Amino acid sequence: MEKTNETEPPPFERPQVFMIGQDSRRNWVVRDQKGLRGGLFIGYAEALRYVRDEAGNHPQTLLMVDGAFELDTSEMSRPAMLHQFNAEKQRAVA
Repeated sequence: MEKTNETEPPPFERPQVFMIGQDSRRNWVVRDQKGLRGGLFIGYAEALRYVRDEAGNHPQTLLMVDGAFELDTSEMSRPAMLHQFNAEKQRAVA
C-alpha cells in the first residue's frame, strides 16, 4: 500500500494554481496551470476577483508572471453547443 503524507491534501482537494500577468497590450491575463480556464481582464482587481471566485481565497493559488503573458485558449474547453455547431457546419459542407 502506498504511504501518503498526512500534511498534504489529496489531489482533488488541492487548490488550483492560477498564473497572472500582462500581455503585450497591457491587459491582465489569468490562466490556470493546466490551461483549462482563464480570461483576459482590463484591470488587475478584476483579474484577482476571477482567481478568488474560481479558486477561493487561497494565497498559494496565485503565481505572478514576469514579461509578456499572452492568453492561449487552445487548451481551454469549448462549450458543447459550439462543438455541435461546428459538427453540423462541417456536415453541411461535405
